[in-house]
Amino acid sequence: MQKKFNKILVANRGEIAIRIFRACAELGIKSVGIYSKEDKYSLFRTKADESYLIGEDKGPIDVYLDMDGIIALAKEKNVDAIHPGYGFLAENSEFVRKCEENGIAFIGPSADIMDKMGDKINSKKVAHAADVPTIPGVDKVIETVEEAKKVADYVGYPVMVKASNGGGGRGMRVVYNEKDLALEYETACSESRKAFGKAVIFIEKYIVDPKHIEVQILGDKEGNIVHLYERDCSVQRRHQKIIEYAPAFSLPKEVRENICNDAVKIAKSVGYVNAGTLEFLVDAEGNHYFIEMNPRVQVEHTVTEEVTGIDIVQSQILIAEGYTLDSEEIDIKSQEDIKVSGYSIQCRITTEDPKNSFMPDTGKIQVYRTGSGAGIRLDGGNG
Repeated sequence: MQKKFNKILVANRGEIAIRIFRACAELGIKSVGIYSKEDKYSLFRTKADESYLIGEDKGPIDVYLDMDGIIALAKEKNVDAIHPGYGFLAENSEFVRKCEENGIAFIGPSADIMDKMGDKINSKKVAHAADVPTIPGVDKVIETVEEAKKVADYVGYPVMVKASNGGGGRGMRVVYNEKDLALEYETACSESRKAFGKAVIFIEKYIVDPKHIEVQILGDKEGNIVHLYERDCSVQRRHQKIIEYAPAFSLPKEVRENICNDAVKIAKSVGYVNAGTLEFLVDAEGNHYFIEMNPRVQVEHTVTEEVTGIDIVQSQILIAEGYTLDSEEIDIKSQEDIKVSGYSIQCRITTEDPKNSFMPDTGKIQVYRTGSGAGIRLDGGNG
């Protein structure tokens, strides 16, 4: 059953908020923005049809994590749906449930699917059940240093200590020997608590110099799922992506096809709905391993949009309205309809100090010139 949205609230800020506002405008849907007092003069708040200051007594991050405040505003302004973007509440199943309880559509997967796929431990169990290979390790929570040592001995060094609810490189530590394990385990726990509110840690074998490949998928409410092929995000610093490109031409065609097919297999096994990305590592022998799923839109969605011509954010909204992939509005009749044309590359610019081991830094931007010309896409968020 289809329900046309008249108004969508975007529970985010910056570039991704503007990206979603644009998709709403192109679909003839009114957009509602929210902003903190610190974002009063940010560009994104001027791009929505309506924009409201919330949480005057809250910090700049807490505003965008205020589930009750966001939902209260959505109800007051007669909002039909909420798009979370990425980060903040995008992978928070409690927020999804609150939306559902208040009669507001959440543009993304259901809370149950998010619980399964947004958690690294749970998603590895799903992959096992779907007969998709995962990195050797122990798929359970490691609660003490002593337990971590036993697991590391079993898996074999080097190992990766990971926060199950982590992302963006936070809560991830590579350990090469037992003498460093206790410190790295405690550091991963600390990073996880600060970034995600709790420490849920597991350990797996560390794959040396892998290719990091991710597959974009779309699924509708009728069980139809397709992949939009793969992206290569192997160039990273501190486990955070720096350069992303599509297609992943450095891998053999057969390996790429196998990864894409396994991504669809996992998504179908849980009845995944809306946009999502499944991530894999490929070792030197060409073996691929599922590592996690991001049940949301990603920063890198633009790379896939450019080579496939499919608007992922508009598709998210249309799927949430009840349209199927083969509908006239989305117009993906089958997997064979999706073609890759040309190449696309995304480069992230970071503020780091090269004289201090490239640590994150702050300062004043003196000159800023954007790229321009044929083939250049610029998704900006502040100005």
